[in-house]
Amino acid sequence: MNGCEDFLKEKGPDEHRAFLKLAVRLARESVENGWGGPFGAVLTQGGKIVALGQNRVLLTGDPTAHAEVEAIRKASQILNPESPSIAEDHQNESTLQYIPRDPGSPDPVPERARMLKGCSIYASGAPCPMCMSAIYWARIDSVYFCCSLEDTREIGFDDAFQYEDFAKPYEERRIHIEQRHRKLGVRAYKAWMCKPNHHYY
Repeated sequence: MNGCEDFLKEKGPDEHRAFLKLAVRLARESVENGWGGPFGAVLTQGGKIVALGQNRVLLTGDPTAHAEVEAIRKASQILNPESPSIAEDHQNESTLQYIPRDPGSPDPVPERARMLKGCSIYASGAPCPMCMSAIYWARIDSVYFCCSLEDTREIGFDDAFQYEDFAKPYEERRIHIEQRHRKLGVRAYKAWMCKPNHHYY
């Protein structure tokens, strides 16, 4: 798995350090190959590597091709036997399998898809808001990273301002955000609620 054999031999007692070291190696490789910024990610389950991710924004022109998102996408394909197209009657044999919500959760739905619950992600830098949102959606249990948002800001990737912007009301944000035609949008929401077998994820 992309040179992981040598990594697994040296893992030793501090697996957090070893997984972070691998994430940094992936980040450096991304820089050296001109694929994207210095960001790498390792997604694990039960102490074993499931998927690796590297920033590939410059390689693909895709602004969402961040290391954490790439690792989540790959892990979802690896852990789903019917990926990339899961039939409705096989959803419970995949990461879409229902599990009960966590005790004390404010979630209004009693069960949701498992997704990547039970997994951890290791990143060379603190996840940006997009990646952190993907981590929440994926239900990943733990996030470990090396460099802080401030470290990332110092090399010209200002992820911190996005976190800061999200805390502001819509009218004060850098991007123009405006709600219009709510009734139009509610039609799609009603279609979801009226579908007899809609699957909460």
